[in-house]
Amino acid sequence: MRRIISILLAVILIVGAIFVAKYLIDNKKKPKQKFEKIVKTVFVEEVENRDIPITIITSGNLTAKHKIELYAEVQGVLKPSSKEFKAGVSYSKGENIIRINSDEFYANLQSQKSSFYNTITSIMPDIRLDYPNEYQKWQTYLDNFDINKATPKLPVISSDKEKYFISGRGINTAYFNLKNLEVKLGKYNLRAPYKGILTEALVTPGTLIRAGQKLGEFIDPSVYEMEVSINAEFADLLKQGNSVVLHNHEKTKEYLGKIVRINGKVDATSQTIKAYIEVSHDDLKEGAYLEAALTAREESNAIEVSRKLLIDNKQLYVVRDNSVLELIDINPVYFSAETAVIKGLENGTKILSKPTPGAYSGMQVKIFEDKQ
Repeated sequence: MRRIISILLAVILIVGAIFVAKYLIDNKKKPKQKFEKIVKTVFVEEVENRDIPITIITSGNLTAKHKIELYAEVQGVLKPSSKEFKAGVSYSKGENIIRINSDEFYANLQSQKSSFYNTITSIMPDIRLDYPNEYQKWQTYLDNFDINKATPKLPVISSDKEKYFISGRGINTAYFNLKNLEVKLGKYNLRAPYKGILTEALVTPGTLIRAGQKLGEFIDPSVYEMEVSINAEFADLLKQGNSVVLHNHEKTKEYLGKIVRINGKVDATSQTIKAYIEVSHDDLKEGAYLEAALTAREESNAIEVSRKLLIDNKQLYVVRDNSVLELIDINPVYFSAETAVIKGLENGTKILSKPTPGAYSGMQVKIFEDKQ
């Protein structure tokens, strides 16, 4: 009996505990969550319309304004000279760059000169008899003839008879053959046309040089040109003589150049026009990469802003009543790599000066004030 009573009491306690627990759960009041309203601080600047110079940023590689490729016009063995024929060697104007062995050719030239001298000597008796008035000038020519010097110019012919006589003896033909050989002899030595530096050397002393073979490249390192491509839209705004600011890729050095030529042809594919900028500086080398800033024109009543502030390149956030963001349409007139020139904003309008993450139209904001 007592066991039954104990079981009943245990059941009653369990059921009661269940009802009490259910009652407490049903009547439990959940505390309301409180959300703190966050107002972001933004950086702004006031619009001040002014004349904005539109600067075209372009780039290119430097090329020496005076550059020649060295080619051989004669055949022979390359001779050593006072300076090594290697890239990086400098030469003064008129100094020998290339010397090709010309001993065989020179000997042939001297033989031809001797033959020419003998030919004139052989006709002197005939001239003395048939043209006594012309004898003295031909005698003077022979007296001044030096086989080791350039062939002097023939005496002036005074009459048709004398001309026919001289031509009939082959004097004119022999003379011009000699002059041709003398010109060719000069091609065995290549001299620097200006003070410069050898940038490429393809042969070494002792090499057999053949006619038409490329020997190297020679430049004047004092003046360079840079070819740049400009949008055809600005072609009429570029002028020869305009100054151009150039700087290296790291923007640690700056140079001043000027436009020396503008091509008159527009590239049909890219719709660009070629402009050529001249620049001089001791730091510059051929092939160096530079960026150029060309001032094309000025846009009045405009402002320049960072492209990071634009939305789809056609909208911009402004702050209304010092507390609300508003997305407005703008009128961009020019884009560079980092900035944009826009028009249509009233003076005093507050625009964002730094991008605000998560910004949207109607967003509550607070303008940052510099206490200092």
